[in-house]
Amino acid sequence: MEIPEKQVSWKRTLYILFFAQVMVSVGFSSIYPFLPLYVEQLGSNTGMSIELLAGLVYSVQALTMMIASPIWGVMADQFGRKLMVVRSMYGGAIILFLMTFATSAEQLVLLRALQGLITGTLAAANALVASVAPRRESGYAMGLLQTGFSVGTAVGPLMGGVVADAFGYRTVFHITALCLLLGGLTVTFGVHENFKSVKHEKGRKINLLSSWQSLLVLPGVFTAYIMRFITSMGRVMTIPIIPLFIKDLLSNSASVNTFTGLVMGVVSGATMISTVTLGKLGDRIGYRRILVISMTVLAGGYAIQGYVTAGWQFLALQTLIGMSLGGVIPIISAILANYIKAGDEGMAFGLDNSVTAAGRGLAPLLGAAVATDWGYPSTFVATGLVFVVSTVLTVWKLPASRPTNADDSSS
Repeated sequence: MEIPEKQVSWKRTLYILFFAQVMVSVGFSSIYPFLPLYVEQLGSNTGMSIELLAGLVYSVQALTMMIASPIWGVMADQFGRKLMVVRSMYGGAIILFLMTFATSAEQLVLLRALQGLITGTLAAANALVASVAPRRESGYAMGLLQTGFSVGTAVGPLMGGVVADAFGYRTVFHITALCLLLGGLTVTFGVHENFKSVKHEKGRKINLLSSWQSLLVLPGVFTAYIMRFITSMGRVMTIPIIPLFIKDLLSNSASVNTFTGLVMGVVSGATMISTVTLGKLGDRIGYRRILVISMTVLAGGYAIQGYVTAGWQFLALQTLIGMSLGGVIPIISAILANYIKAGDEGMAFGLDNSVTAAGRGLAPLLGAAVATDWGYPSTFVATGLVFVVSTVLTVWKLPASRPTNADDSSS
């Protein structure tokens, strides 16, 4: 049976963006493990503490991304989503390459701030896919993009660590820039977007606040953003204390770093395996049902992690966490793709990226504060409670059925 040309077209776009997302996430994640060590190597030229600069090198990128993403999103709806994808990839390649020339930690922090302003590749790719994929297959499409991200984050840190040990930190930035450049070139020459600005046709000018207002009043959209913020915060709350918790769990074993890397890789791998399956299942049986089950498992899985007594127990629970995240991250994206109006994909996913960045920025501080006052196990319990709140919100506020504007055709 002949496959319709329109179906081939959107799937081709999806698969190309999947490959590009793998390249980009490999590049970005390869620098995460050693950024604090690179900060220490560069040193400060203003007398600021290395600890403060090491914190800023992570948080400033999330802060600037939170500010810039909604603006890029609105521009995507005006000038094209493909343009925003290649802008984020080429811009990221340039910024990451410039990091090899940093001579102080302060310069690195500044470049990380610029990275947050210019990048946002996953949000841009989500908006492009949401604008071409049939809404009945949004779960599958968003799941595959998230799988690409998870593949990269599973491979990138190990690759970055090996290259840094063998050739030095600056070489990793060269490889990262090359990965982003390859992703950008793939999209430039592989994706064709037949873009037509709906807003421009209606004679409307860009007004960020009124655009947000028209988006947030749609049924289910505001709830989806609240869920994104809460779940984004919950995913990151334990990150600062996991290495310290593992150190205590393994009684200062020499294999602490290896085991910590294994845990992080297993979470990404488990998420990678589950995203497409749970996304397609959500397309069939409903997104709310998948969300409720996944968040319930996350709530219980996190709450008991702080009380494990052996490394294998912690690893098993982290694997469960990774698989459950596959039923949360892409499903919320699929919900947005179904609930928004055609032509608003860029604005919707730009704001979504901003909300995610806000959660990532707040979570480490909250998790560290809880651990300082009540101990490491309490951070896991608090994270479990965060997902309890998210589960209740899903049941209470998210509509059980697809909206009437969610047809089965491409946007």
